[in-house]
Amino acid sequence: MALKPGIKDFFWMAAGAAILLAVILIALHFQTKQSPSEQLAFKAKRADLVARMRISLACASEAEKSAVLAITDQDSQIFAGQARAATKEVAQEKRQLETLLIKGTSREEKALLAKFSKLFADFQQIDNELLGLAVKNTNIKAYSLAFGPAADALKETDAALSRIIDKSTASPQDKTIMLLACTAQTSALRIQALLAPHIAQELDKKMDELEARMAAQDRKALKALADLSALPEFSADPDLKAAVSGYARFSEIKKHILALSRENTNVHSLAISLGQKRETFILCQEILSSLQQVIMKEPLAGVDYGETSNPRAL
Repeated sequence: MALKPGIKDFFWMAAGAAILLAVILIALHFQTKQSPSEQLAFKAKRADLVARMRISLACASEAEKSAVLAITDQDSQIFAGQARAATKEVAQEKRQLETLLIKGTSREEKALLAKFSKLFADFQQIDNELLGLAVKNTNIKAYSLAFGPAADALKETDAALSRIIDKSTASPQDKTIMLLACTAQTSALRIQALLAPHIAQELDKKMDELEARMAAQDRKALKALADLSALPEFSADPDLKAAVSGYARFSEIKKHILALSRENTNVHSLAISLGQKRETFILCQEILSSLQQVIMKEPLAGVDYGETSNPRAL
């Protein structure tokens, strides 16, 4: 016949279970508690990661600015690659720090890292757009065409029209010839003068205005050249043919210049670099600085190092 447990038996069983649970908790506490040297190593590892993140972030920003300011595609691409590599290092170091913070760090540290992660995502997004623009160098290419091939074509046109003016003194229509040739010269030079402001312009509306002025001068130049061609003595004149050919080359190059200028990649990338990117970079550095200070102020068991000063900002 089986014996039923009495109230005393239940009491002793409950007391034994409570004692066993207490022993297990005490054992786990002493098993997981770090020694002062282990705590110091843990703190140093986290502080080192944050410092490395700040350095990598600064390197990424410096390389990005070099990519924006570079004057050749090759240099822009090299610096853009360096910027992306440095940003990748920040991301890797951030993941390592996230792994460390799982191991019983303060809520403040985790909150600061979460805040940094959000801003760093914005930093990466801005960087991708900015570097994609910087390596195209469309404004620099537009300047190169404007002061190179376009200027050469216009110089040939101007020289040919000057020869026509010199020859016109022997013609009974000398005043008409001189007026038409000077009109073509002046209109072409006015178009050339408007190219540089167009390339440097950031706003589409202002570009529209500049292009409208160019179009008005272009109509004047083409009409003057057409009127010259209609004169009997210039039906087969080599200088007029040279002037018409040179202006046609200039007009074709001008189309490429305006198309490149409209892309505005150098102007836009510089504006982003000095605006959004700079602001986001500063905020990221400020959060990492705060995180660094929190880690350095974290107390160590049995260690009293007094009032700590803020770590030196990068």
